[in-house]
Amino acid sequence: MADMEIASLVAYCDQLLEAAIGGDYGPNGLQVEGTRPVRKLVTGVSASVELFERAAELDGDVVLVHHGILWDAAAAAPLTGFRYRRVARLLAAGMHLVAYHLPLDRHPEIGNNVLAAKGLGLYALEPFAEHRGMPIGFRGRYPEPIAPAAFVDRCRELFGREPLAFLHGPDPIATVGVVTGGAQSDLYGAIAAGLDDFVTVEVSEWVLQVARESRIHFLACGHYATETLGIRALGEHLAGRFGLEHEFVDLPNPV
Repeated sequence: MADMEIASLVAYCDQLLEAAIGGDYGPNGLQVEGTRPVRKLVTGVSASVELFERAAELDGDVVLVHHGILWDAAAAAPLTGFRYRRVARLLAAGMHLVAYHLPLDRHPEIGNNVLAAKGLGLYALEPFAEHRGMPIGFRGRYPEPIAPAAFVDRCRELFGREPLAFLHGPDPIATVGVVTGGAQSDLYGAIAAGLDDFVTVEVSEWVLQVARESRIHFLACGHYATETLGIRALGEHLAGRFGLEHEFVDLPNPV
């Protein structure tokens, strides 16, 4: 296969993920430009020095992540400390850094939320929960409702970790909303929609009592664990489309 230019790869991803549509918390696409032609992709959930070191060991040309290094709150931050070390490690290896955040959460085929919903066995999926002007999650139903304990088992198996489960909703469960990321506030939307269960990744102190008083199940399955799905799928898609090598680097995070 002929070498691929980074601009061509990013242009394809921008179009596939509709990256120009809707707002976000930081820039999507190419965040740090390297010098290498594109032959091998290394994917991971979050940018870090450890991920970049592993990518360099794997002779990666592009590091493709869900959580990049550029965010609105850090737009004017100087490149010192950990910020400097991250950029320096990329530049030392000549690697490019490409990141897609909300576009990868909401994509209807390879996004975190649709893959989570399908992985949990939900049917009749439809968009759910708006963020930055566009729906980001999905809601669906079970044709044959399942017991709460069985649903917890499905979450444990799909995400590879023990969920924090507040089981205060109906038994059995028929309708479920899924929003990966820091989306605990979307519990209010799940309540308004009359759902039996809401699955997200993070949890705040207030969630327990709101879920109990609203008689809805709430499962926090881990920010990292739930967001391995989309970035891995994107890497596999690009590898198949363009004949690139691809490796996913798993750096588990208990959060």
